[in-house]
Amino acid sequence: MTEPAVHYLLPRTVTEANGESQPCELGELAGKPLLMVLRVTDIIEQESLHVSIWGSADGQEWSSKALFWFPQRFYRGVTPAAVDLSQRPEVNRWGRGYPVPRFEFSVEVQQTENL
Repeated sequence: MTEPAVHYLLPRTVTEANGESQPCELGELAGKPLLMVLRVTDIIEQESLHVSIWGSADGQEWSSKALFWFPQRFYRGVTPAAVDLSQRPEVNRWGRGYPVPRFEFSVEVQQTENL
């Protein structure tokens, strides 16, 4: 049995301000059940990280509501989440937003068999 390929929606990033990433094409992952992993590798005390995942069919028009929100994070650690995009077949691009100062983190995504 082979391990599923890990793709990075957001490679290791250091941020000190609110922001958002560039859109990321899902390609073969579009419309499938996925496992997303938020890895917080560094933080400043008494701050919080809130990462949301947004979807778009064309990379220009984004829905008014996020596809998924990771729970708010205050410490280093790993937070996995299962997301079933088979319910949203039109979504083939991702983006993310976060309102935090000074966090280092990444978001991985890989296909999963079933949710």
